[in-house]
Amino acid sequence: MIKDSATSIVETLRQRGFQGYLVGGCVRDLLLGREPGDYDVATNATPAQVVGIFPETYAVGAQFGVVLVPVPGRDPANGDRADGSSKSYAVEVATFRSDIGYSDGRHPDEVRFSGDPREDVARRDFTINGMLLDPLSGEVFDFVGGRKDLEAGIIRTIGDPERRFGEDKLRMLRAVRFAARFEYTIDPATFAAIEKLVQQIQVVSRERMRDELTRMLTEGHARRAFLLLDESGLLKPVLPEISAMKGVEQPPEFHPEGDVFVHTLLLLENLPNPCPRTLAWGALLHDVGKPPTFRVAPDRIRFDGHVEVGVKMAEAICRRLRFSNDDSAQILALVDHHMRFGHATRMKESTLKRFLRLPAFGEHLALHRADCLASHGDLGTYEFIQQKRAEIPQEKMRPSPLVTGDDLIAEGHIPGPRFREILSAVEDAQLEGRLPSREAALEFVRREFPVPGIAGDRVNG
Repeated sequence: MIKDSATSIVETLRQRGFQGYLVGGCVRDLLLGREPGDYDVATNATPAQVVGIFPETYAVGAQFGVVLVPVPGRDPANGDRADGSSKSYAVEVATFRSDIGYSDGRHPDEVRFSGDPREDVARRDFTINGMLLDPLSGEVFDFVGGRKDLEAGIIRTIGDPERRFGEDKLRMLRAVRFAARFEYTIDPATFAAIEKLVQQIQVVSRERMRDELTRMLTEGHARRAFLLLDESGLLKPVLPEISAMKGVEQPPEFHPEGDVFVHTLLLLENLPNPCPRTLAWGALLHDVGKPPTFRVAPDRIRFDGHVEVGVKMAEAICRRLRFSNDDSAQILALVDHHMRFGHATRMKESTLKRFLRLPAFGEHLALHRADCLASHGDLGTYEFIQQKRAEIPQEKMRPSPLVTGDDLIAEGHIPGPRFREILSAVEDAQLEGRLPSREAALEFVRREFPVPGIAGDRVNG
């Protein structure tokens, strides 16, 4: 539907006397036989002219020549991808332009609209993203050698790489992401420019950095992406806590695969594809507390308290990268609970049921599976949990409470912190199958949590 809308926009522009082409990543993906996630149109029509032709537009970047034309019947803001970005239910229509000066390392100081598509293409990032396609005739216009690089599997900037990266520092991360996603190599001159400018990545906003890293983690090639980040020198300034994992040894009897960095990247390779962003980040950060807690004990290498330290470190990273409260909570929960699977087969029934009730437990289980596959390979606990989830019906996993706070008040208890202790004990007994009814639960409360001054009266009465 989006492709049809983009083609229709090009056709309408042509009918009004303007040029119009598909441009950028959608052309790259179509040439690769992939379904594009977004469709962009480039034209010599000015933003005002585009708005005049398509009145139901969203002028999201008119100063840069960009307007959004919605797909009929779809809300452009609707939807959510694994990486957190909105689904594309609108076509971006941009005026041919040249950009002059990038004082802030992201936005052009001056934009000059142009009538020449060659001039527009020259300011784009990589050759494979710099091709134009006429969707009506199928003709490809390639002024930058993008098709050749696409066939050769090369990520190369358009023109001087230092200039391209100077215009937008995020392009250094994008080069890594594209190379990982398509399993391409980065052109030597482009790679050398990244190595030279690596410290300038710090000027990129934390939100843009987070989103680019999230795409790396969720597109199915996270291990290669992080190896390239490390090789290029980008990893340390972007995520120093992950860089610190390199060379941190682990006990070989539990981790024959190697150090914490090796283990983490192998784990990323075993994540599902597509992968929820919270699971991906939880996986990346699950052992982030190991480097600062590393010690060699008489018996073996140990990481005492690495979970607690890791949760605090993960919280700082989530705050630094400005994750939403909901995403942060789930990422921290994944870090906090990943070691509990080691005790799952020995848990009391009530403890196990509470564990299985964790929000988005499927992500915890997926992390555990990937963790095992990246180390000893034993999936026994994973299979045990899968069996328990299948065996225990929801009404047994989350039974209706047999006793409430009002019941405790009626029994003579005074509201306070002890209420939680009593209600939790009742639920434990209920989850373990020891309390079949409300009456049995109330009797349990009277026996285990007597109210001072009342229990004696009941005995004497």
